[in-house]
Amino acid sequence: MNYNKIKGRIGILTGGGDVPGLNPAIRAITIRALREGYEVIGIKRGWGGLIDFVREKDYDNSNNCIHLTEEIVNRIGRSGGTFLHSSRTRPSSVPNNVVPKHLRDKYNDESNDLTEEVLKNLDFLGINHLIPIGGDDTLSYGVHLHKQGMQVVAIPKTMDNDVPGTDYCIGFSTCVTRTIEMTHSLRTSAGSHERFLVIEVFGRYAGFSALLPTMAGAANRCLIPEHKFDIERLTELLTADRKTNPSNYSVVLVSEGAMFAGEQMIFENHEVDMFGHKKLGGIGDLVSAKLKELSPKYNNGRRINVINQRLGYLVRSGNPDAIDSIVPMAYGNLALDLILEGSSGRLVTLKNGRYSNEHLEVITSYKKVVDVNKYYNLERLRPYYKSFETKPLFIMASD
Repeated sequence: MNYNKIKGRIGILTGGGDVPGLNPAIRAITIRALREGYEVIGIKRGWGGLIDFVREKDYDNSNNCIHLTEEIVNRIGRSGGTFLHSSRTRPSSVPNNVVPKHLRDKYNDESNDLTEEVLKNLDFLGINHLIPIGGDDTLSYGVHLHKQGMQVVAIPKTMDNDVPGTDYCIGFSTCVTRTIEMTHSLRTSAGSHERFLVIEVFGRYAGFSALLPTMAGAANRCLIPEHKFDIERLTELLTADRKTNPSNYSVVLVSEGAMFAGEQMIFENHEVDMFGHKKLGGIGDLVSAKLKELSPKYNNGRRINVINQRLGYLVRSGNPDAIDSIVPMAYGNLALDLILEGSSGRLVTLKNGRYSNEHLEVITSYKKVVDVNKYYNLERLRPYYKSFETKPLFIMASD
């Protein structure tokens, strides 16, 4: 295609954790954009590709970006993950040891803002419109670029479903589907050995990925980050659930960000990413140990053993389900609709069953978490089952 005859260039990137549905979104954007007269550049490794890029005419930047064609995106459009690859890079706070070699003479502080380089690289690539696909961390930097004058239209992605302004984020449906399937599969072992089944799932600050599968019947109880739980009460409830089950077992889903009463989040280590987040993990192990220790108190002096499983990346790997094939297609086309009408600084959304868009700055305006007063029974440690009329498909709305 002759660049002089096209309407412009669109850049696409995917940041943060991978989820099923990213490749279908890339495919939808690319095919529509090409047919509308645009070129499309895929930026690799999220924001990472834009800080590693070298502005030299003959430099090989194939590890940082790629011209997308229908042939390329059709080949990957039905698969999971992101073929553009991803990272948790934040160009406004790049540690000294991560600054690319060609920029180290200019940027040598402990933390470096490379936004100037990002903007120059986008200009060098001739990118007029940028479509970042990610969670609130990735998209918050998109907000920053928008304020610097870049034309940005964002697409929400995260299996935690916690991007503000939208009822749905790419990846959530597949996560919920896999959580339900795998929990039900593990029931056979829990029932065979008459044990508690403790399953740790993702969910740093928001408990949607534990609450919704529990509401759908995957578990008896769930622990979410929005409410610090009493382990004695959990043990009592699970023991009672176990007694009423003919197979003599009970199940609890535990968000990785859940916290014991009076305590803080459990981290795998103290290393932080560029967004200041430590890697969570381990709360399921601690809950399992305490359940085993406390169970005799509620089970006539007899200990109840535990099956403890962290689902982890199993729920975010593999191919997308139907919803995570359809919604990314729609989101990609919504993004192009906005670009064609000359809009920027927008977030494509799905609210109350209808596709729409919001101002991009909604991403940084508040934290989207479970409204425990509406959806979570604090005494019973499980979802409320009431007032479903007019609720969106996944029950818990964006506000």
